Amino acid sequence: MDCSILISKLPDLPWITDVENLVPFSKDYTEDLQFLPDLAIAPTSADDIAKILKICNQFNIPVTTRGAGTGLSGAALPVAGGVVVSTEKLDKIIQIDTLNMQATVETGVVNAHLKEAVAAYGLSYPPDPASFGSCSIGGNIAHGAGGPRAVKYGITKDYILNLEVVLPSGEIIWTGSNTLKNSTGFNLTQLMIGSEGMLGIITKAVVKLVPLPTQELLLLAAFDSLTQCAKAVSAVLQSSVKPAAIELMETSGIEISMKATQTSFPLVKGATCYLLFSFDGFQGDDLFTEIEKIYPILDELGAIDIMPSPNSDTANDWWKVRRAIGETVKQKSIYKEEDTVVPRYSLPELLSEVKRIGEKYGFESVCYGHAGDGNLHVNILKNELSDDYWNHEVPKGIREIFECCKKLGGTISGEHGIGYSQKTYLDVVFTPTHFQLMKGIKSVFDPNGILNPGKWIR
Repeated sequence: MDCSILISKLPDLPWITDVENLVPFSKDYTEDLQFLPDLAIAPTSADDIAKILKICNQFNIPVTTRGAGTGLSGAALPVAGGVVVSTEKLDKIIQIDTLNMQATVETGVVNAHLKEAVAAYGLSYPPDPASFGSCSIGGNIAHGAGGPRAVKYGITKDYILNLEVVLPSGEIIWTGSNTLKNSTGFNLTQLMIGSEGMLGIITKAVVKLVPLPTQELLLLAAFDSLTQCAKAVSAVLQSSVKPAAIELMETSGIEISMKATQTSFPLVKGATCYLLFSFDGFQGDDLFTEIEKIYPILDELGAIDIMPSPNSDTANDWWKVRRAIGETVKQKSIYKEEDTVVPRYSLPELLSEVKRIGEKYGFESVCYGHAGDGNLHVNILKNELSDDYWNHEVPKGIREIFECCKKLGGTISGEHGIGYSQKTYLDVVFTPTHFQLMKGIKSVFDPNGILNPGKWIR
């Protein structure tokens, strides 16, 4: 595609044109997919993005928005060529408003950097995807990201008050207001969350903050039954105990992560899976009281060992192993990561079906995820499967997994989005009416269809 019109009309902007420097913009963390754009740029202001979009809209040049490139659904892949607009240089924390407990940030700000900045004021931005050390706020918003602590604190959508968005026309709008309540018209802010760069480019966000907990205790429970492990999640949440996080990990995933990160983890003989509980707050004694309540519940469900973290270093190691599973599993094999989610009481049935379907189609799966909100990540490993089988038979198994999710009242993505890799499965959960409504919304924002073409909505 000839994108030279952009360079000729905006010659002062830092365009990236040579193939070597375009390659990093051609892929993200989605499987082994790669699509080279014709052009890329990392603007430093919303005004520059507005100029770019106005010309692209006029000349029908495809635009793919990219945050930190840590996505797992291929939403940032420039499958139609054109220009990639990266928000990586929109990295300013504009204001931390301690009186109203909110912050205004550009969307290229890394999640962890925002956490560190507000922690200096005794505040916290809770959403914590596994890649929080590298993923950007904009990418989190575009995918409706969650994270381990969603059990107690909720997910990204619960912390976004207002957004600055550049529309394909080049207009710049704010979607809402910097208030905790807003029932004025349609909620454009929430519409943008999870929109995967298909409605506009988000350049600033006003986010809600909460007091920063000063204490955290972890509890690790080992099980020899995946089903009993999953049942324990619902049992704990039906009690008076309120964990901040409940993470499920198969032993196979832990072993891969331990080896790759060179981090210790207390593996228990005979254990096939583990639950990692986090409790946080402001009084250590209160946390110990909470943990004591959980022991009889876990014992009754068949935990073969229960271990509290003895110190912060150990707790950090446990979290490091858990957060690295998704990244390190792909070092073992080409993989497909399915981001399933069901009502959490149905998690045992989903896990059972995932393993049954894996046996049926002959693939290995490594399961882990945010068990506290029913969000299970299923990493399917290619291993020795042929390319033909991987590309034609394994997708049939994935469809069966998603059909199970639908049957159980869930859906095919909890936090990774649909993007490019999951679009062929949307008919499992959407009817033609759903597609018609969403295409109508897309056409209002982006009538020429320049934003993120080639993904799940055209």
